[in-house]
Amino acid sequence: MSNTKSASAISDALIITKRQMLQLFRVPEVLIFSTIQPVMFVVLFRFVFGGSISTGIPGVDYVQLLMPGIFVQTVAFTLAGTAVGLAEDMQKGLIDRFRSLPISRSAVVFGRALGDGLLNVVVLTVMGITGFIVGWRPTSGALNIFFGFLFLLLFGFAMAWIGILIGLSVREARVASSVVFIAVFPLTFLSNAFAPTTGMPKILQYFAEWNPVSTMVAGCRELFGLENLFGVTANSLPSQHPLQMSLLYMFLIMAIFIPLSVRKYVRASSKK
Repeated sequence: MSNTKSASAISDALIITKRQMLQLFRVPEVLIFSTIQPVMFVVLFRFVFGGSISTGIPGVDYVQLLMPGIFVQTVAFTLAGTAVGLAEDMQKGLIDRFRSLPISRSAVVFGRALGDGLLNVVVLTVMGITGFIVGWRPTSGALNIFFGFLFLLLFGFAMAWIGILIGLSVREARVASSVVFIAVFPLTFLSNAFAPTTGMPKILQYFAEWNPVSTMVAGCRELFGLENLFGVTANSLPSQHPLQMSLLYMFLIMAIFIPLSVRKYVRASSKK
C-alpha cells in the first residue's frame, strides 16, 4: 500500500513539473529574462572588472576563476524564482484548485522544486556557451565537467526548497523577493566567488570559509580543473575538502527544508 502511495506521489509530482515546463513555453519571457541576467553578469565581470582582479595563479586568466562563481551565484538565486512564483500562486488561489484535485499534497512542492531545477539546465547551458565565447576553458576532462554541472543542478534543487518555504511563509510576492535578496546577496558576495578572500578583514575571511557558496565555488573549480582558492586563512574543514563539504551542506539544506516546506504547504492548504 505504501509503495502504491509513493508511486502515486511521484506521478503527481511529475505532473506538477510538467505544468512548470509548459508555463515556460506559454510565458517565454520567464526563460528569456532568467538567462539574460546571468549572461550580463558574465560579460560585466569578464570585461569590466576582470582586468583589475588577479587570480593569484600565474598564467591563469580571471575568466577561469569567474565562471564557477557565476554558475554558483546563478543556481543559488534559484530560490528567488521559486519563492516569488509560489507566493504568486498562493495569492491567485492556486492552492484551492490543487486542494480540490485527488493528488498528493507533497507532490505540489516537489513538482515545483523539480520544475525550477530543470530551468537551471537551460540557464547553465546558455551560460556555459557564453563563458566559452569569452574565453572560459575547463581543463578537467568531459566526465569531470559533466559532474561539475550535475553538482550545480543538485545545489539549485537544494536551494529551491529554501525558496519554497519562503514563498509559503509570506503574503506577497514582493515580500518574497526582498527576503531572498537579503538572504542570498550577502552569501554570494561574502565568498570566494568573484575574487580571492585575502583582501577581506579576517573575520569575513573566516565567514567565507564556512559559507556554503564558497565551498560550492571551490568544489566546482576543482571539477572544472582550477586550483582551490580560499585565501590565507584557509585551514578549515570546508576549505580543505570543498567537494565533500558541499555535498554535506546540500544534504543538510534538504534535510531541514524539505520537511519544513511540506509541512508548511499541508498546513496552508488545510486552512483553505
